[in-house]
Amino acid sequence: MSPIFTLGLIGARGHVGAELIRLLADHPNFRLAFVSSREWQGEPVGARYPVFDGDLRFEDLDAEAVAARPVDALVLALPNGKAGAFVAAIDAAGDDPVIVDLSADYRFDPAWYYGLPELTRARADGRRRIANPGCYATAMQLALAPLCDRLAGPAQCFGVSGYSGAGTSPSERNDPDRLRDNLMPYSLTGHIHEREVSQALAHPVEFMPHVAPHFRGLTITANLHLTQPLTLAEVRAIYRARYADEPLVRVLESPPWVSAIAGRHAVEIGGFSLTADGRRLVLAATLDNLLKGAATQAVQNLNRAFGLPELTAIEVAA
Repeated sequence: MSPIFTLGLIGARGHVGAELIRLLADHPNFRLAFVSSREWQGEPVGARYPVFDGDLRFEDLDAEAVAARPVDALVLALPNGKAGAFVAAIDAAGDDPVIVDLSADYRFDPAWYYGLPELTRARADGRRRIANPGCYATAMQLALAPLCDRLAGPAQCFGVSGYSGAGTSPSERNDPDRLRDNLMPYSLTGHIHEREVSQALAHPVEFMPHVAPHFRGLTITANLHLTQPLTLAEVRAIYRARYADEPLVRVLESPPWVSAIAGRHAVEIGGFSLTADGRRLVLAATLDNLLKGAATQAVQNLNRAFGLPELTAIEVAA
């Protein structure tokens, strides 16, 4: 008989929470025990997310209430700065569930496993505190990792994301009227994903993010200076070899399109272009910021934490 594990979700009202509920509704091994949303307290989960079949209702649960409801796993889909109270309450209660935090709160904490499976899978075994990487950070790391040991100077990444990446709290970065016919730059130095990727790859990265009028999906264009010249054939061979066994990473000949990746679980990397001397490489990577940039990766991490096949409940498109 297939094992069943109970799971609590905190922060269900956000875009990522919606994707998690959809993925978990089809998961054969996880059962939602509670779902917390202050704004939707008392409403049936199925009324907001018809894919969910059950009698569960949204609850307004603070940290102490969550700690009093033991589960096998807890996913924190909260804004930055909000996870600590829940982790502290659970630790104080003496419980040890698997915790997956989708915020940036623990990505720089060495006591937590930084869960980007394609790059950090070897460090995952037995880890019960998991920091899910950021969406842009996932795309940048997968784009840069195969050549990280060949880079001369900082890697420069220009990023454009749909406005779902700004969350549901109203701001100019998720206001469709403000974004219409617009491209909005923000946090052009010192962005948290810049620091996150620089630490994770142990190589400096300069990141320039922008928000566009589309809802979901992001692209990064990376400008890389190389220590030694390469040919396009060599570059493609390096990337294909690195990701040959990774079903959620696709290496393309042409530049990847955001419209082609929206709603899908994979990352696409391509559009490789070299200068005549072979020492400067430009490439692009796309992913869905709500899926591989958040919910899909959380499910990958949950699956591994419980000894399940990593892609359980994650449909890999042909």
